[in-house]
Amino acid sequence: MTPDPARTSDTARTPDDAARPLDSARALDVDALLDDPKTRIVVCCGSGGVGKTTTAAALGLRAAERGRKVVVLTIDPARRLAQSMGIDQLDNVPRQVKDVAGEGELHAMMLDMKRTFDEIVEAHADKERAAAILGNPFYQSLSAGFAGTQEYMAMEKLGQLRSRDEWDLIVVDTPPSRSALDFLDAPKRLGSFLDGKLIRLLMAPAKVGGRAGMKFLNVGMSMMTGALGKLLGGQLLRDVQTFVAAMDTMFGGFRTRADATYRLLQAPGTAFLVVASPERDALREAAYFVERLAADDMPLAGLVLNRVHGSGAAQLSAERALAAAENLDESRIVDQEDGKIGVRDAPDHAPDADPVRNSLTDPGTSEAPRPSEASQTPENTDPDDPSAGRPSVEQLTAGLLRLHAERMRLLAREQHTRDRFTARHPEVAVAEVAALPGDVHDLAGLRTIGDRLAG
Repeated sequence: MTPDPARTSDTARTPDDAARPLDSARALDVDALLDDPKTRIVVCCGSGGVGKTTTAAALGLRAAERGRKVVVLTIDPARRLAQSMGIDQLDNVPRQVKDVAGEGELHAMMLDMKRTFDEIVEAHADKERAAAILGNPFYQSLSAGFAGTQEYMAMEKLGQLRSRDEWDLIVVDTPPSRSALDFLDAPKRLGSFLDGKLIRLLMAPAKVGGRAGMKFLNVGMSMMTGALGKLLGGQLLRDVQTFVAAMDTMFGGFRTRADATYRLLQAPGTAFLVVASPERDALREAAYFVERLAADDMPLAGLVLNRVHGSGAAQLSAERALAAAENLDESRIVDQEDGKIGVRDAPDHAPDADPVRNSLTDPGTSEAPRPSEASQTPENTDPDDPSAGRPSVEQLTAGLLRLHAERMRLLAREQHTRDRFTARHPEVAVAEVAALPGDVHDLAGLRTIGDRLAG
């Protein structure tokens, strides 16, 4: 029976396992995805801290330099990423990135959650009602920090960009969250909140109107509003009721747009890329997200495995490297016991040239050397010698061998986590991105990421 690669232990691996490339059947063709004119939306999603924003920017740049007109919608990017695009500040308006090679265009923007909410109000309410909503304290709190608002507004902005039909490719960096599933759940959650029983109850007096409404409120809701007033505070309750009355005509629009955006995410022109690092927790969440996308009929293009480590000497296993380091250490210890440390690399080292050894073996020597003299070496006889105290070649080599062993063990762990994912989801195509030695700080760095994405 063939062993399951997801269950193979690290100790059972061959030296070549850590550097084994992906099966070509499982490799994700990033360029084919970006070049396909039917691909209109690419959504980069995954848990926090795995490089979603950098991946989205690199994909956008690569698509633009291959001839497409692209806009990248980022969520709370690091300032250095904006600077890498040559833009001092990203805001809610798409701004063109300069120095893009090729015939395409690249635009970038950062979601302004509150401004996007304000734009929705201004677009779907008359001037007087919009002013009442925008000035309402409860609305200001809702638009700035209600749970799921950022995710919902990202989807609203995506819908706005898609409806303008100004770009032929939109790349979306999903909001950072404790769970990547918030991105899919937020539109429904906010729509459910706005359609909830409490909101409908608070809306009822406004719908009845006039004295009948006041009578209904006084008779039918006096106990309810009294309890809510004690719980929330009278002023907050009045703010909520004012907000609900002003938003009455817009609630249906929120639900409609949430449903439309959800259908847009399921459309054939949309492609989801799950981004993860080769770590157990990140890939576990990636696997869960892959399953959720399948359950919701979302089109999954593949997995981007970020920050994968490699080695130029993968044929040297960790075990062999450690054994070689131990051999060097043992030989150095033997030399110390024989009184040869520090001399074994000297060009003039020979039995006749060793005064200490000669003094011990020459019968004509009348006085045996003192222990302190016998332990002296060319390295420590002169305290002013700049080479004194420096590690020997053997010590440096042993240290490098141990570092290599640690790197090979890291590669084995990453390979093991990748094998577990691919064994569980063999249908998912994977693109591996080799780790860079430093942070991305310019377009050249984004191009490098794009090249590595394309394999």
